[in-house]
Amino acid sequence: MNFNKQTYLTAFALFSLFFGAGNLILPPFLGYNAGENWIWVLLGFAASAVIIPILAIYGHARLQGTMLDFAKKISPSIALVYCILVYAISVALPAPRTASVTYEMAIQPYFEISSLWLSTAYFALVLIFALNRTRIISLIGKFLTPLIIILLLCIIGVGLFGETEAMRASIFDNGLSAGVLEGYQTFDAIGGVVVGGVIVISLALQGKYNYAEKKRMIAKSGFLAGVGLFAIYGGLIALGAFYSGTISVENRTELLTILSTETLGSIGTAFLAVLVALACFTTAVGIITGTADFVKGRCKNAHAAYVITVVFGCVLGVIMGQFDVHYIIDIALPALMFIYPITIVLIILNVLPERYATSLLFRAVILVTFICSIPDFLSFFMPEGALVNLKEYIPLSQHSMGWVLPALVTYILVLLFSKKKNSIVV
Repeated sequence: MNFNKQTYLTAFALFSLFFGAGNLILPPFLGYNAGENWIWVLLGFAASAVIIPILAIYGHARLQGTMLDFAKKISPSIALVYCILVYAISVALPAPRTASVTYEMAIQPYFEISSLWLSTAYFALVLIFALNRTRIISLIGKFLTPLIIILLLCIIGVGLFGETEAMRASIFDNGLSAGVLEGYQTFDAIGGVVVGGVIVISLALQGKYNYAEKKRMIAKSGFLAGVGLFAIYGGLIALGAFYSGTISVENRTELLTILSTETLGSIGTAFLAVLVALACFTTAVGIITGTADFVKGRCKNAHAAYVITVVFGCVLGVIMGQFDVHYIIDIALPALMFIYPITIVLIILNVLPERYATSLLFRAVILVTFICSIPDFLSFFMPEGALVNLKEYIPLSQHSMGWVLPALVTYILVLLFSKKKNSIVV
């Protein structure tokens, strides 16, 4: 597999777009809770936070369109509703979470400032940068990711070869499914659907590559980015597991802070906190401006629509960003249980060859996925045990993945029906 300079640059851009502060704090705590069974949670986490997002990039390599094209085979109106939901969730959850991570890692340990004040000041700056777009954010992002990666590799390298106690027993009944569900919290599958279109447009603007060249380049870049993500996630999960018998923590940000202090000392921890805070800020600006650009495009490029969306996103960020990371992650689960299964199925269908992913297949599989995801979504709002009888009839529903087998069976049946119908017509 040959890689040219543009392929490496695109791979690094993809890695940078995927790897944010949320991706940083989730893996160590997952490994910490998995203990001696960390390999299983790594496999599950890699499935939903590496393989599926990279498949989304492969899907974009085939389509070479926008996010709207991912669901267009269902119907244009459904595709629009899907995009609106994705952007709404992004503004309401991962964007505010960046402020919460910043507070817990870079502010709270050093300054006596309330989370509300930090959230207000944080999104006031986001508002200024979003309304006065400059290249500063993109330039900062280019330097931030390499620095964070270098620090993480140092933490992982020193930590894995340090002296630790025996690993704790896993708290998970099923490590594989726990890893998959925690991978939802990275929002990377959604990110893959969004940023893949950005990469396609960026390469198209260069005007140097034809369809086949862009397809190969995006596919190779996705592979390289996936290898990098897996290496970092694997190292962080293993690090959390190796220290699970040595330290005692209750939340994700605290664990990352302790691990960095144990390996790099207080100076290294402070430096990492500053880098994470800056990375959080660039992510928040990117989400808010991306959402505002989408709304502006749907409103005939009206600048007022852009401004209103930015202001609304920042106000929502202040409200949600004052809560702690753990709380935001918990309230994100119902939304993720609703949107993630649909996103995963859309990604997989868009990767398949055209003859195995017709409009009929899209509509049937997405409908079944939606219906079978409802119990997982409703379980967060119903009394405990209220849906036990219903979930008993849906395989894997006890692991919050009741949509998987029904979607697969529907796909196979509709595919066989379509082939039989075509053979009769012929």
